Amino acid sequence: MIETGFGFSSTAAEVAEGVDLTGKRVIVTGAASGIGVETARALAGRGAEVTLAVRNTEAGERTARDIGGNVHVTRLDLTDLASVEAFVSAWNGPLHVLVANAGVMATPEQYTEQGWEWQFATNHLGHFALANGLHPALRAAGGARIVVVSSTGHMISPVIFDDVNYAFRTYDPWSAYGQSKTANVLFAVEATRRWADDGITANALMPGAIFTNLSRHLDMTTHEVDLTTIKTAEQGAATSVLLATSPLLEGIGGRYFDDCNEAPVVDGRGEAPPLHGVARYAVDQDNAARLWTYSETLLAKA
Repeated sequence: MIETGFGFSSTAAEVAEGVDLTGKRVIVTGAASGIGVETARALAGRGAEVTLAVRNTEAGERTARDIGGNVHVTRLDLTDLASVEAFVSAWNGPLHVLVANAGVMATPEQYTEQGWEWQFATNHLGHFALANGLHPALRAAGGARIVVVSSTGHMISPVIFDDVNYAFRTYDPWSAYGQSKTANVLFAVEATRRWADDGITANALMPGAIFTNLSRHLDMTTHEVDLTTIKTAEQGAATSVLLATSPLLEGIGGRYFDDCNEAPVVDGRGEAPPLHGVARYAVDQDNAARLWTYSETLLAKA
């Protein structure tokens, strides 16, 4: 278990302090709002060249100006494979860090033109296609890292391989979110297994509970909120930045972190999902390999 000395209240700037990212190239998806902004800010602040991969380029440009430094903006819509392919085709040179940060949560029932459930398509499949497309760039970097923003919501549901797209079960926004976040963790496990020999490692994380645009589909009047569990965006970005920069993570992959430390594997969630720990099914090697093959098959048919 990796323990870092950082914790719940640590900020992105604090965990990156003293790290020199000069000459490193970074992509942060969904970096026009929320913790994506603070992730990009902390990495750019340590000298990295950061590309904000965003759907709304106007918002991205405003963010880039606010951050300053060597920050670029490129359009990316993770639900549109043509957009993913265009992004990949436009990328030149090595890529040292890919932060798969963009995501949606508990959305109304919606499907892509391929018939893929929206949350699974956005949170997992789009990033899966992006990472695979950028694999040569990651390999070229030597020691590249993939940082995958998951959630404690993964404990709501494993990936239901027999009906990922809700063809035979009633759609539930939270179970759909849960399986997409489980997919995020499984991707990190299998990407590390497949790509470690290329010098590429991937880790997943729970950023914490933060009030951002991610919760725009929720009626907060129906949710009791314990304010002591809420982080600022700067605190929420800390674990992402730690996984992207910490020397302690050199060569380490396939793991899940929360509050800037490796999380224990748990076998049950009790009456409600805990904020700490990772479900055993989310780090299971067989599940990870199955998801990879399943995802490849879906993309091949698209």
